[in-house]
Amino acid sequence: MDRTPLKILMVAPELAPLIKVGGLADVVGALSKALAAKGHDVRIVIPKYAALRHDETEHPLDQPLVVHLGGHEAYARVWEMRLPGSAATCYLLEHNQFFDRASVYVGPSGDESDNGRRFTFLSRAAIDLCHHMSWVPDVVHCHDWTTGLVPVYLNTTERNTPLGRAASIMTLHNMQHQGWFPHSLLDYSGLPGSVYRADGLESAGELNMLKGGIYHATKITTVSPTYAREIQEPAGGCGLHQLLRYRAGDLIGVTNGVDYSEWDPATDPLLPQNYSLEDMSGKAVCKAALQQAFDLEVNPHIPLFTVVSRLVDQKGLDLLAAIGDRLMATMQIQVAILGTGDPVLEYLFRSLAERHPGRFAAHIGFDNKLAHLLPAGGDFLVMPSRFEPCGLSQLYAMIYGAPPIVRATGGLIDTVEPYVEGEGAGTGFPFNDATPDALYNTIGWACATYYDRPDEFIQLQQNGMSRNYAWDESAARYEAIYDWAIDARRGAFSSAIE
Repeated sequence: MDRTPLKILMVAPELAPLIKVGGLADVVGALSKALAAKGHDVRIVIPKYAALRHDETEHPLDQPLVVHLGGHEAYARVWEMRLPGSAATCYLLEHNQFFDRASVYVGPSGDESDNGRRFTFLSRAAIDLCHHMSWVPDVVHCHDWTTGLVPVYLNTTERNTPLGRAASIMTLHNMQHQGWFPHSLLDYSGLPGSVYRADGLESAGELNMLKGGIYHATKITTVSPTYAREIQEPAGGCGLHQLLRYRAGDLIGVTNGVDYSEWDPATDPLLPQNYSLEDMSGKAVCKAALQQAFDLEVNPHIPLFTVVSRLVDQKGLDLLAAIGDRLMATMQIQVAILGTGDPVLEYLFRSLAERHPGRFAAHIGFDNKLAHLLPAGGDFLVMPSRFEPCGLSQLYAMIYGAPPIVRATGGLIDTVEPYVEGEGAGTGFPFNDATPDALYNTIGWACATYYDRPDEFIQLQQNGMSRNYAWDESAARYEAIYDWAIDARRGAFSSAIE
């Protein structure tokens, strides 16, 4: 590389391919790989959950890590390994009280009551690990509320240490989740009481981890330009829109990329047959396999609409449930759904499958092989999100030749180019209103395109597959943001000295 390599510390609650709940894990893993490939020294700190079994490349550090919390010390065993397929280094924090559980966010009793202490421990441990290794990063990249205290530590207890000169980046993956906890958590954290105020951690009488991270971070990013604008409005900011407007000059939207080593129909080992833009024959094989896997009629001529999603309000899939019977009565289509979440939505989709066997199917749960087979075998993806910071499913769908039907919000409108009827331009079908009728009409438009304008449907597939969604451009944006943040941090220290 023709620039000085940076020392970058990533702090996150999940990391693909090691442990994944949602898209945050994919972003941390893929961005770390892309930055390491550019020659940067990338190190990642995550908890060592029970589901993280020992890897052959994994070994413990010689000495236990001392974690300095409020009025006491705790200890963690640290395991070091390479991020698979990458030069990035992972550090896994073994602390059984907080992390010896199968779930990332939910405790053994099904609640989240100790998450404040768990992720305070993660934030403090990430900093103490740097001291332990005598390694000072140029920039600390924090992901969502679970790491929100890291920039606060850097600005307070670490201010006069070498680590205090590190710039911090706070990436906002989803403003709905902010980390609200009782004020008493401050004593456990060891942070000074002065940070518990309206222009800091205090929010409506409670401690808000994400708010503290936004206030104290050197720079702030979101995972798409449109989402960066949306969260500055009341509906998108979830109570923090005024703070985000205040920090708008330091807020940048960077669209996520795709890790093509995991998501490429030409090489994907999870598909029954690979295919590419040059030879699409394998997609028909994948469609037949998908129809068989979901007990749908094996018919190459009927359009197959797919869903791969968490079943939660954000994703707008109640809109699809509301029109399921209507779709089956008026259109010759098939629907295949993979997801889990809201018990009401799970019940509604199971009921639709029972009423329309061979045409409507729902697999309640998550299966990674099916998650790859759905975009490969599907003709369309349905993603009617009420809001979507970036979204990855629509990117996977376009790469795999399944034009997405998306609501025009957040990263969806930033990544899906509207279809232009009569020209074959575009990559998918955005619509505006989060209503059952709007979704029904857009699915009808896609269905008509499939049957009545097959050449344009094929062109849509080719358009999406020919676009480049790799992390190269986004990683370069982050390099520039890191440089900007480092300059700003150093300038702040210079001004203080003067």
